[in-house]
Amino acid sequence: MPEAVIVSACRTAIGTAFKGSLAETTAMELADAVVAESVRRSGLAPDRFDDVILGESLYGGGDLARHAALTAGLTGVPGLAVNRHCASGLSSVAAAAASIRAGMDDVVIAGGVQSSSTAPKGRWRTPGTQDWVEGWRSPSHPDTPEAPNDDMSVTVGWNAARLAGVSRQEMDTWALRSHQKAIAAIDAGLFADEIVPVKARRPDGSLVEFAVDEHPRRDSTPEKLASLKPLHPEIEGFSITAGNSSGINDAAAALTLAGGEVAAREGLRVLGTVRGWASVGADPVRTGLAPVEAIAKVLSRCGLEPGQIALWEINEAFASMCVAVTRQLGLDPDVVNTSGSGCSLGHPVAASGTRMLTTLVHELGRRGGGLGVAAMCAGGGQAGAVVVEVPGS
Repeated sequence: MPEAVIVSACRTAIGTAFKGSLAETTAMELADAVVAESVRRSGLAPDRFDDVILGESLYGGGDLARHAALTAGLTGVPGLAVNRHCASGLSSVAAAAASIRAGMDDVVIAGGVQSSSTAPKGRWRTPGTQDWVEGWRSPSHPDTPEAPNDDMSVTVGWNAARLAGVSRQEMDTWALRSHQKAIAAIDAGLFADEIVPVKARRPDGSLVEFAVDEHPRRDSTPEKLASLKPLHPEIEGFSITAGNSSGINDAAAALTLAGGEVAAREGLRVLGTVRGWASVGADPVRTGLAPVEAIAKVLSRCGLEPGQIALWEINEAFASMCVAVTRQLGLDPDVVNTSGSGCSLGHPVAASGTRMLTTLVHELGRRGGGLGVAAMCAGGGQAGAVVVEVPGS
């Protein structure tokens, strides 16, 4: 069975939705940027690509992957849109790797795109009332009081904290470290090799180059985090705040995957190999804890133990679930999210999985190679995990 190897990995910088640098940049433009850069970095001719698979979420349908393929000059290459909510980016990579390992495709671009700022807006009536709400949502599960489908601070953040016994102080401490790690990575230039600059449109129509993640806060302190009010003060003990939650963000990321023999024959630089993947479902109340099951499943499939994994990327949808997952798996926090994650860099929903894998293969490469795992919870009581192996230097 052919190996599925990663021969390029790139992403845009992450913007803060609605008020940040990408607020006027559409999902199509973000997708176009990372797909075109994936083609360029691969060094392959357009006719060598077999497919483009992009995760997308909350964007109202369509097929961003085909749009990006055409913009990049891949006229003969189809496009596939996938949606597993937060885990869409990971699922796109799994689909591409599966097709390559099955011998059906040789070269596939896989990624994810999120433009919360420009997502379509809708209007609906709140059940049982005459109140109309503006916005766009795509419910991932039936609404219940214990797991509302439009308030992840309860469904994911608070339920994870409550079920796993994670304190407010533990959440705030994790979130602060996330910001500190992200700022340190930015200042050290660790993201330079993975970020493709984009021309971001300002409200006045002018363009400016955007190439640095803007969501991490340099001024975050324990005191500032502790001063933030809970998002639901009416719920006794509720400890989820804006500070220990992920951001709402815009970004795109993409990997080029190829068969191992194809990469060798073409002389392509191999950044890593996709060793395995897994997705799981759970009761929506346990969404934040579902990565524990996804990680256990993928490690079992690969014949690995947690101690063999050099680095972990576990998306910080909320600090509570990341603390809980790390604790339940017995992981060393120092090798989890070494350059920050959702609480600091932000969580561009459908792009986060491939953003994590992009950061993971670059960081493992700097450290001399090894095994890494990217994992995350996803709306509706889901989770996904992918294992990659980066060759030694």
